[in-house]
Amino acid sequence: MRRILLLIVLSLVFACSSKKETLINYTNSQIEYSGRIDSSKTKAAELYWSGTSIKINFEGESISALLKNEKGDNYYNIIIDNDSLFILRPDTIKRYYKLASKLPKGKHTLEIFKRTEWNRGKTSFYGFKLEGNSKVLKKPISKKRKIEFYGNSITAGYAVEDLSEKDSPDSTYTNNYLSYAAITARHFDAKYQCICKSGIGITVSWFPLIMPEMYDRLIPKDPNSKWDFSLYTPDVVVINLLQNDSWLVNMPENDEFKARFGTKPPNEKYIINAYQQFVSKIRKHYPRANIICTLGSMDASKKGSKWIKYIRKAVDHLNDSAIYTHVMPYKKSVGHPSIKEQELMAKSLINFIKENIDW
Repeated sequence: MRRILLLIVLSLVFACSSKKETLINYTNSQIEYSGRIDSSKTKAAELYWSGTSIKINFEGESISALLKNEKGDNYYNIIIDNDSLFILRPDTIKRYYKLASKLPKGKHTLEIFKRTEWNRGKTSFYGFKLEGNSKVLKKPISKKRKIEFYGNSITAGYAVEDLSEKDSPDSTYTNNYLSYAAITARHFDAKYQCICKSGIGITVSWFPLIMPEMYDRLIPKDPNSKWDFSLYTPDVVVINLLQNDSWLVNMPENDEFKARFGTKPPNEKYIINAYQQFVSKIRKHYPRANIICTLGSMDASKKGSKWIKYIRKAVDHLNDSAIYTHVMPYKKSVGHPSIKEQELMAKSLINFIKENIDW
């Protein structure tokens, strides 16, 4: 009899200690996705690009996300109620990650923001789990403004948090959230999309792929995976490219130089035309967008640079009143832009948009 009573007590304790769980599949319509995310799969939403994010409004004591990363080398900012909590590094095993706990009663907002670049592998998101008296709330009202960026390591936020200024390739230090691009989008409360890759150029890159070949992809490494441009129509498009071209066209011994140009570097006409053709492709997809052709903040943007001239000539040839040129401040320090330098770039771009574009 004593044993039976003990079992009853233990059962009651276990029942009281267990928490009510609410499972939310990645297909739930109240989850807000930003960026080029592949949700065509039957089991998960797959994240590749810098700055892609997942956002949800909810009530509950705690929230977890079911994730799996291809290489275990991607980092995410976890932001709850607009306060950045910590950095998450999902591993290669599919499992739940506790993102917030012991939350007060009421409405909460959680965002998972991708800091790192697509070469770090894809991340599969399967859904959320809420605990306690919980429920999913309606997703935020869609933002009125939309902005899109095409860029290289500067736009990616490469090594922005490497305070030693050694430009460490460790993905820990890359943070797209602190890039001028993401800062600009947040300033205008605009929906954000970012197509970028460290080392990429218009005519040549540090690897075989160039931006005109990558810009229209859903899955970055797959040439057959095409993005549906009708899914996202930006009001403003910002193009910040040619920094890598400015170095590589002077490196005839580089393998990518040889693959693209043979033995002779491209002349001014070739470079201007290549840039012009890329901008024309963007214009074809977005006939009503304001397009800003910018450069900065590394040495291609310093005073007197011929690369500034190339961009201006290309834009002049297009003869389009909604295509602008803007040069962001040249950073005189070595390496990639620091947090402070990214903020200065953002300030420059924000002011230019305020002064020239009514959106």
